Amino acid sequence: MFDVGFFELLLIAVVALLVIGPERLPKVARTAGLWIGRGRKMLSSVKADIEKELKAEELKRILEEQAGSASVHEILDDTRSALNDIKQETESVVKAASEKPAGSGSSGDGWGSSDNSKTVTEKTDSK
Repeated sequence: MFDVGFFELLLIAVVALLVIGPERLPKVARTAGLWIGRGRKMLSSVKADIEKELKAEELKRILEEQAGSASVHEILDDTRSALNDIKQETESVVKAASEKPAGSGSSGDGWGSSDNSKTVTEKTDSK
C-alpha cells in the first residue's frame, strides 16, 4: 500500500526529534505504537468478522441448494422402482422363454438349438 523505505523513516524520525524534543519523544513513540497496535487489532477483528459472515453466507447457499435437490430417500425410492421394473421385465422374458417348446429347433434368436444345450450339458457332466 505505502512504500516507505529506510530514508523516509529516518527523515520522519529526525523531524519528530526536532518538533517533539528528545525528552517527550520516547513517550510519544510509545503512545503512537499503542495506537498503531490497537488499529491493527481492530482491522484484523473486522477482517475476521467479514470472513465469518462470508463463510456463513456460503453455508446458507449450500444448504439451500441441497434442500432444493432431491433427498436421498427420493433417490432410493426411484432406484428401487426402476429396479423392480427391470426385475418384472426380466421375469416376464424368462417366463415367455420357458413356455416355448424345447424341441422346436432353432428359435432364431441366435442362441442355437436345444441340441447344442445337450452338448454343453454332456460336457459339463463328464468333468
